[in-house]
Amino acid sequence: MIPVPEPKKVVETSTKFLTEFKEFISRGNVVDLAIGVIMGAAFGKIVTALVSDIIMPPIGLILKGINFKDLYLPLNGKHYATLADAQKDGAAILAYGNFINTVIEFVIISACVFALVKAINTLKRTEAAVAKPTRTEELLTEIRDSLKKE
Repeated sequence: MIPVPEPKKVVETSTKFLTEFKEFISRGNVVDLAIGVIMGAAFGKIVTALVSDIIMPPIGLILKGINFKDLYLPLNGKHYATLADAQKDGAAILAYGNFINTVIEFVIISACVFALVKAINTLKRTEAAVAKPTRTEELLTEIRDSLKKE
């Protein structure tokens, strides 16, 4: 028979767990991470739409009407009119056109993240350069300068 824990211990353990969980959730880092994940997912959707709807159609037009999403290689040796037909048949497929789209999306997202980090670092450097010395630093500088005169 499985021993049943005392109700008092269950309440104490549950309360302790809930208190620790509340402390964990209320930390700024967790909230910042959650916001970052949500914004990243939304940004990813925007980039996906940019690549598939804005960037790839002109590239396909330049390459004589090629739609990258339709580039595939069926591994069963059969020929299919479209990727959808091959998928309906259940054929094993190398969808390399979709891979090309994904690589382009990755490059765009990476460039945007790089630009964002670079802008943030530039702002931090500017703030550090503009920061005035504290009163203590000013006094120490004055003491140093007066000692040099003597």
